[in-house]
Amino acid sequence: MNYQEARTEFVERWGSLGINWGVNRILGQIHGLLLTATEPMCADDIISMLDISRGSVNTNLRILIDWELIEKCHITDKRKEFFTAEKDMWIIFCQIIKQRRKKELDPLLETLQTLAVLESSCDHSKELSDMIKSIDLFSRKVDKALHQIVKEKPNFLVSTYLRM
Repeated sequence: MNYQEARTEFVERWGSLGINWGVNRILGQIHGLLLTATEPMCADDIISMLDISRGSVNTNLRILIDWELIEKCHITDKRKEFFTAEKDMWIIFCQIIKQRRKKELDPLLETLQTLAVLESSCDHSKELSDMIKSIDLFSRKVDKALHQIVKEKPNFLVSTYLRM
């Protein structure tokens, strides 16, 4: 397999993983393309390499910038905007955790807090209340663990969790 075949396979696979992580395939592909880029790329480069629309590229670039997975960079004597990806996998991992917490866990915790005031007027409401409390307790522990992981250095994760 040559360089271009390997890069194309990686970009395709990264896009497929994106779907499993709850983002669209094109966002994953753009991120994979920028991860494997040896030089900054402009939107036109991305459009031609992935054969996707300008609107889709621009939308997904904004999302990746918001997630702090890529950044704009300026090249002297060039009028176009260029983009580079963060290549440190620990930083990428932490940024994704932060975004997933904000998108999924925070709204769940807010909902559980609202539901915690459920009146126990019957056996069913007592059961529901107990389940809500159990999910809330577990979710808060997960939130605390994720916060700790993001706060720590990569060696902490490796030495503590990945040895198992």
